[in-house]
Amino acid sequence: MSAFNQSCPNPDTFLLTGIPGLESQHVWIAIPFCIMYVIALLGNGAVLYVVNKDETLHEPMYYFLSMLALIDLVFSTAVVPKMLSILWLDSKEISYESCFIQMFFIHTFTVMESGVLLAMSYDRYVAICSPLRYKTILTNTKIALIGLMSLARGVGVITSLICFLTNLTYCKTNVIPHSYCEHMAVVELARTDSAVSDRYSVVVATALVGADSICIAFSYAMILRSVLRLSSHEARLKAFSTCGSHICVILLFYVGGLLSMYQHVFDMGFTRHTQVLLADLYLIIPPMLNPVIYGMKTRQIREQVFKLMGRRKILA
Repeated sequence: MSAFNQSCPNPDTFLLTGIPGLESQHVWIAIPFCIMYVIALLGNGAVLYVVNKDETLHEPMYYFLSMLALIDLVFSTAVVPKMLSILWLDSKEISYESCFIQMFFIHTFTVMESGVLLAMSYDRYVAICSPLRYKTILTNTKIALIGLMSLARGVGVITSLICFLTNLTYCKTNVIPHSYCEHMAVVELARTDSAVSDRYSVVVATALVGADSICIAFSYAMILRSVLRLSSHEARLKAFSTCGSHICVILLFYVGGLLSMYQHVFDMGFTRHTQVLLADLYLIIPPMLNPVIYGMKTRQIREQVFKLMGRRKILA
């Protein structure tokens, strides 16, 4: 642990402990984390490759899928390799600057993912409820604008948060009881009052999640209303299956994110290692599931992936 003098300078490095209380299990815990990360890399990479190569997939829905895949690749890569080096190699040190850079990428791309999930729900709403206007509403220009707005929102919100955090003085210790630079865990090390940054984090996160989730819920409610009007029982079951899997992944993303944040602010009775595991899984599981739920359940992408694997016969 670093020694701090009376002037209380910020430490040159932080020490990430991994999963406190489960140090003896780090090697075994890292194995499923690594497997999930590899699946996320392969799945999201496959989605990006297939959409780029197949011109028939150059449509709004697949552009949004590509955005989601790119976001998942970036923010999972921002955290998992360092996490694995801690769990397997006991490489705990991270520089002061790298810690806040990691934090910026994780939280910026998390906000971006929320925006893209909202855009994807709107895409499905237009495609199902107003199919004749689909191509006139979701033009390439509008899709690019949605992507840029999601990026600008993420950068704007998180840059303000990082400015709050870098103005604090971290003198208590340089040990972060976490497996990555989660902002609430870092704030706990601050000697100065962090109430402003805490309130900002809670209010902004709750507002973003609340607004996005309400809009997503409205889109899927309208989709389900249209689905219930379908005459074909098989078509209704297929639509319910697709919407149900989408909603489950969305709930996992939003509930996991809010729970990860609120457990630091409010006493929810979780042990420290439970808090860290929940925060870790929140960043690892959605990037692994998204290409499966959104990509492989889409017939066109599934067919192209099977072709890449050398499959001749495609099961519809």
